Order: sequence, then structure tokens, then C-alpha cells
Amino acid sequence: MNVWMSVAYLAPLHYYARMLSAGHVYIEQHDNYLKQTYRNRCQIVTGNGVIPLSIPVDKGESVKCLSRDIRLSSHTDWQTLHWRSLVAAYNSSPFFEYYTDDLLPFYEKKWDCLFDFNISIQSKILELIDAEFAIEFTDDYKTEFGEGELDLRERIHPKKMPESEDPAYRVVPYYQVFDQKLGFIPNMSIVDLLFNMGPESKEILKKMIMQ
Repeated sequence: MNVWMSVAYLAPLHYYARMLSAGHVYIEQHDNYLKQTYRNRCQIVTGNGVIPLSIPVDKGESVKCLSRDIRLSSHTDWQTLHWRSLVAAYNSSPFFEYYTDDLLPFYEKKWDCLFDFNISIQSKILELIDAEFAIEFTDDYKTEFGEGELDLRERIHPKKMPESEDPAYRVVPYYQVFDQKLGFIPNMSIVDLLFNMGPESKEILKKMIMQ
């Protein structure tokens, strides 16, 4: 199965599970930027429940703007705020300190474009979960898909349930720091799985897509 996806910030587990199950992954770079999507936000679990982390962007004057051209806003120190939120949420998780040196640099370096930031931190995540597969960036915006092709560009969305958008996806529970208080919360950001389960993350993701 070849899969088309939008770029995403610390994408949810469904996103990475589909990446691992795909024969080939195409990252879309010719789509129009849409608000309130995973392009600039992720969801993490804190002691008070799920919270979103949103990256502020400068969309410019044009109503339509390609996702690859979106620039990061310099009006707020979102990197410091996001890292502090990650520390507060996962500092007591089993593998947070193990991965800190890998991820902290992304919140210290200054970035100009959302697309570049997302792709860079995604590449590091894939390295940390020991994922090896082919990724390409699209040359144009594909609108027709055939057998063996799956378009998930707008189906992996904060307001859509993955089980209804992708029947092959299933929830696979794992340990979460606050599960005794909150119960298990599925399809959070990949960092939720990584910080809680460490090297087991890849095998858990592979179980989420039924072949």
C-alpha cells in the first residue's frame, strides 16, 4: 500500500502506524495550508488531561498558501512554551530523559518555515523508532488514486476518528504516565508513545494496522 500524507507536527500514532505499514510514503508539498490540522499542532497527555500544542504561523495576505511556504511566527516564544509543556507532561515517564538530547535541539534552533521544521523533527522521530522505508515528496497535487493507493492527507485530522477514516487502524493500548488517573487515551502524539514505551514503540505501532 502506497500512502499520501500531509506534513505534520509530532503527528499522532495513526500517522506513524500507517507510515510503518506502507510500501511507499509520499509527503504532500503542494497542498494549501489549512488551519486546525496536525500541520501545526499535536496533542499530548498531561495530569489534567489532553492538551494541544499549536505552532503560531504567519499565513500572509493570501487566502490560499501552500503548506510548504508557511512561515513560523516570531511574535511568541512557542518553542520554549512547547518544550516546557513536554517536560511537565513527560518528565516522569520512563524514557523522557533517554530522548531529551535528541529532541531538545529542535526547540533551541530558530526555524523559518513550518514545513522544514516538521520534516526535520519527523526524520529524527523515525530514526528514534528505528523506522526504515522510502519517503518521497510529491511533485504535484494528486487527485485520483487507484488500487494499492491510500490518500490520508485530510483524513488524519484532530476532529476525525481514525477508526472511521481508516478501517484497518485499531487502538493498541500501552502504558501512559497518567493512565491510572485518566484511563488510556488513544492516538496521541508520537512523543507520548516514545516517552512512555521507548524502544518498544515500533512494534506497538506495527500492531495498529491490520494487514
